[in-house]
Amino acid sequence: MLNNTCGWIAQAAVSPPGAILKGRQKADWLVIGGGFTGLSAAHTLAELHPQARIVVVDRQRAAQGASARNSGFVVAHERPAPDELTGRPLNAQYHVATAIGKAACAEVKRRVASLGIECELSDAGYFFAVHDPAKLEDADLQVQTLREAGATAELIEGEALSQRLGSAFYQAGIACRGGNGLLQPAKYVRGLLDALPENVSLYENTEITGLEHLRGGGVRARCSNGDIEAGQVLACVGAFLPRVGLVDRTVFPLELSASLSRPLSDDEYARIGGAAPWGVLSTRPAGATLRLTPDRRLLIRNTVEYRHRDLAGHSLAVRRARHLTGLERRFPWITDEHLQFTWTGHLSATRSGEPRFGKLAPGIYSAAGCNGSGVARGTLWGRLLAEMASGGQSVLLTSVLNNARPGWLPPRPFFDIGASIRLRYEAHQARTEY
Repeated sequence: MLNNTCGWIAQAAVSPPGAILKGRQKADWLVIGGGFTGLSAAHTLAELHPQARIVVVDRQRAAQGASARNSGFVVAHERPAPDELTGRPLNAQYHVATAIGKAACAEVKRRVASLGIECELSDAGYFFAVHDPAKLEDADLQVQTLREAGATAELIEGEALSQRLGSAFYQAGIACRGGNGLLQPAKYVRGLLDALPENVSLYENTEITGLEHLRGGGVRARCSNGDIEAGQVLACVGAFLPRVGLVDRTVFPLELSASLSRPLSDDEYARIGGAAPWGVLSTRPAGATLRLTPDRRLLIRNTVEYRHRDLAGHSLAVRRARHLTGLERRFPWITDEHLQFTWTGHLSATRSGEPRFGKLAPGIYSAAGCNGSGVARGTLWGRLLAEMASGGQSVLLTSVLNNARPGWLPPRPFFDIGASIRLRYEAHQARTEY
C-alpha cells in the first residue's frame, strides 16, 4: 500500500513533538495554525508584544501540513494574465499585485537571514515553460510586462531551453528572476517553528472546534480536552475556517499530489547535461510543476482536484502513475524505480485570485487564499495580520486590504458542480502540459 509520505518532510529533521492542550488555558494572543502564516504571525506578535503570552495550536503536527508539502516556489512576479499585459485594462492592478509579491519575497529572505534558517533558498528564479508554444501567447509582451514590473525576464526557445533544463520536452519558456526564488519548504517552515521566541507556547494535535465571544471581552476557543481564552485570535488555517467554527463563503480547498525522485546518479545527472537546479511552472492552472533540486532530485506536481476526501491508498497510486508518465514525457529514461516519495497537500483558493484577509469578527482575524503562492504571501500575511490586530498601519497593509476581494462562493451543491466542471476543463486545456 502506498503511504502518503512527503519527501520534503522526510528530508527535514523532525522537531520534538509539542504538548497537547488540556484543561483551561489563558493567553493574550491565540494563533490557530502552525504553517507559514501562523508561525510568521507568532514571530511578529512576539516582536511587538515581548511581555505577552502567545499560544500557537495546530490540529496535527505543526510545520507538517500544507506549508511543508508545497513545491517551494517563492513567488514575487506572477506571470501576467492577458488583461494585465502592458497597455491593457488591468496592467496597473498587476503592478500593485507585483509590489505586494516583491514585499512578500523580501519578507521570506528577511526571516531566513534573521533566524538563520537553512532551507536551500535560491534567488536564481524559475521558468514559465510550455511544450506547446501556443500556450505561451504574447510571449514578447509578457517579457516586456515583467521587466516593467522590475523582473529580469527573457524568452528562451528550442535547443537553448532544452540545454538549460536537460529536457527536450519544453519548447518555449520565460526565465524570470529579480525576486522569484526556490526553497525547500519543509525546512523553511520547520525553521520558523524551531525559532519561536520564549513567550510563544506551542500545542500540537489540538483541534479547535469552535470559537465564542466572552461576555467580558476576549474569545474562548474550544477543543476536545479543554479550552483556551485569549484576548485576540488569529485564524491561519487556509481554506478550513469552518473547522474552527467560522462561517466563510470565500475560500475553498484544492487537493494536489506530487512525487519526488531519489537523487539521480552521476550517469543520470549527466543525461540532463549537469543542469543547475531549476523550477518550471506551467502557463495553465492544471499543467505540471517541475523542479530539479540541489541534491539532484526531480519533483513533479501534475494533479489538482476539488475533493471532499483526501487521496489515499489506490487513489494516490493512480496519481503517482500520472506523475511517472509526466516525468517519462520529459525524461524518457525515468522508471518507476526512481520515484521515492508521493504525497498530497492542499491549496487555499478564491474565485478572484485575491486573498481573504482581515477582521472576521471582534477579536478574530484571518488570512487565507494564497492561490498557489503561499511560501511568500503566507509569510507576509502572517506579519501583516499580526500588525493589523495590534493596531498597526502601513502603506503595504493598506494595499493588501484593498486587494482582499476574494469573491463570493455559491452554496453547495452548485459550487461543487461548477468547480468540478471548471477543473475538468482546465485539465483538458492543459493536456499537452501535464
